[in-house]
Amino acid sequence: MNDQRKVKRPPSLLERAADMFGLDPAANAPTIDVSNLPPEPEKKSRKPKAEPEAEARQSQIDDAIVTPAPKVEAAPAVEAAPAPRPSPRKDVAKAAPAIAPARQGTVDRDRLALRGMIVPGMPVTGISEEYRIVKRELIRNFGGVGNRPILPRGHRVLIASANPGEGKTFSAVNLALSLAVEADHDVLLIDADIAKPSVLETLGLDDGPGLMDALADPHLPIGDCLIQTDIAGLKVMPAGTQHMHDTELLASARTEALLAQLEQGAPGRILILDSPPVLAASPAAVLAGHVGQTIMVVRADTTLESALRDAIGLMGACPHIQLLLNGVKYSPGGRRFGTYYGQGGAS
Repeated sequence: MNDQRKVKRPPSLLERAADMFGLDPAANAPTIDVSNLPPEPEKKSRKPKAEPEAEARQSQIDDAIVTPAPKVEAAPAVEAAPAPRPSPRKDVAKAAPAIAPARQGTVDRDRLALRGMIVPGMPVTGISEEYRIVKRELIRNFGGVGNRPILPRGHRVLIASANPGEGKTFSAVNLALSLAVEADHDVLLIDADIAKPSVLETLGLDDGPGLMDALADPHLPIGDCLIQTDIAGLKVMPAGTQHMHDTELLASARTEALLAQLEQGAPGRILILDSPPVLAASPAAVLAGHVGQTIMVVRADTTLESALRDAIGLMGACPHIQLLLNGVKYSPGGRRFGTYYGQGGAS
């Protein structure tokens, strides 16, 4: 009765696996003859294959860290990337040496003193303190000091005025004398007032070939047009021989090439150009296109606002124009630079 009621059950998972792989589930033994089967292929382990790759990579890392590269050691220092510098002009060519002045001259200190100007080697005065402030502002503009952007060609400074007699040459010479004592800079004062030059007369230097001679004759050695003064940091280029086409020569590419030559081999050099009066001679507007800064000298109680506006409008080729007030008379209680240096006692 019980046997009749038995129902045939389906094979279990283990039994089905035994049938598939030829194993006896009870004895855990093969139910087929495995002697005639082909040999089981060898399984390639991934570990031996990965190890050489890891070792090779580690070897490359070790070589890069531990083993010095002989090519880098042998390379000259100049091939290394240069450190950032405050001004692109510091990269100006040292391929060519600086042009040496062929003439020597001695600055007339007595003449400067009689005119109330800065006298090299003398104690600090009010006028010298005033121009210290002016020169610091100019240097900041082309040196990229602090958050200021570097002013392109800012080391070329044009000193101009709207009309004659407003003090542009007085300012140009004083500024050059003040800059000449800078430790990181030297100055080349160029008399660009071709019609009425006065820089040499102010400094007491002898006349000779200068700017216009160098522009008119490309074969003339530039050194013949330069004067090395007895102040180590001050060189002077006279205006030179007057030329009927002075404006055209100053507007030519020859002027830009000449200024670049004057800067060669002297990355700390500052060019100060004494300009003709803007409203009296056309070369002033042309010279503005060769410089990065212009100082417009304004004489107190003399320069008219309308004349100043007209002059600035003509100097649009210069990207940076500043005003310098000249001939100001201070009240007894007003600002007086230079008196501090003449006082005795502790500060």
